[in-house]
Amino acid sequence: MLFHPENLISGKEDAANNYARGYYTTGSDMLGLVMNQIRLVVDQCHMLQGFIIFHCLGGGTGSGFASLLINQMTQDYRKKTKIELVVYPAPRLASSVVEPYNSVLATHACIEDSEVVFLMDNEAVWDICRRNLNIRRPSFTNINRILAQVISSLTASLRFHGSLNGDLTEFQTNLVPYPRIHFPLITFNPVVSAEKAYHEQNTVDQITRACFEPANSFVKIDPRQGLYMAICMLYRGDVDPNSVNSSIQGVKNSRSIRFVDWCPTGFKVDINSQPMLAVPRSELAKVLRSCCMLANSTAIGAAFVRLDHKFDLMYHKRAFVHWYVGEGLEEQEFQVAREDLAALERDYEEVGLAT
Repeated sequence: MLFHPENLISGKEDAANNYARGYYTTGSDMLGLVMNQIRLVVDQCHMLQGFIIFHCLGGGTGSGFASLLINQMTQDYRKKTKIELVVYPAPRLASSVVEPYNSVLATHACIEDSEVVFLMDNEAVWDICRRNLNIRRPSFTNINRILAQVISSLTASLRFHGSLNGDLTEFQTNLVPYPRIHFPLITFNPVVSAEKAYHEQNTVDQITRACFEPANSFVKIDPRQGLYMAICMLYRGDVDPNSVNSSIQGVKNSRSIRFVDWCPTGFKVDINSQPMLAVPRSELAKVLRSCCMLANSTAIGAAFVRLDHKFDLMYHKRAFVHWYVGEGLEEQEFQVAREDLAALERDYEEVGLAT
């Protein structure tokens, strides 16, 4: 049994794609029940390191209730690390028309209450499914199986012996230069179908270089347009350390990536002998070696700019605002959240200009 039935909690109504409903009304009704169950699980833990939270910012529950829950966890477990894996709004795909409102409000909460927030968007993974797995119309099952591989690689050093990111606090230490600059990118390679796996070598050098290709990024941005501040390369499977060193040196020599001046080395590497596993009869092949790259880059600012633009188009007309105010949100909270996201954009710009 993967999840204990007592830990699966559901309400009688949804948040109707409304951040305010997830935060102030239906969410607040559920908070006590959820926190009580978390406390029971925490009490069973030995030397609790922290929490990993998975949610999507486009809907009402993933944005509103998740923000409320994380805020309460911050108060109750202030010294514990909180890492979020977030499905962020994509450029062309949207779960609802009010997605920009929900996402801006929830990002404001992410800035304040979490130590590290890894961003992904469905459109980027959707394109990877179509291109690498030859799936014309990828389903959420296809997308989730790829995201599961990323999460598995991310937590491999927690579950097996590893030299890097051996506990949750190390993610912050290795990737976050300043407290607010905590939105790293994720890239994973190889994503290959079972048919292609027999014909492709996927050497250490190939998978290393592929991690720096924009097409393999899990957020629809071009990392080449920004500066890197920190990079963690998480290798799994049959990986030779000498090959890793030569591959990374080759990437550095190619000058295809740029670092901020105040962090010239930038790379941290973990090699885990446990290879990736695939769901039986899955469209995703099990490969001998894989690499997951976690990178803090100023390029992520493009995702915030894109989101702010969509937010501004609607908020200028005050479209749908009454639905949020009717659920207990004060209109000023829109402005506070928008200003905080603008400040975050400036923070990333200034980090790049400081070079």
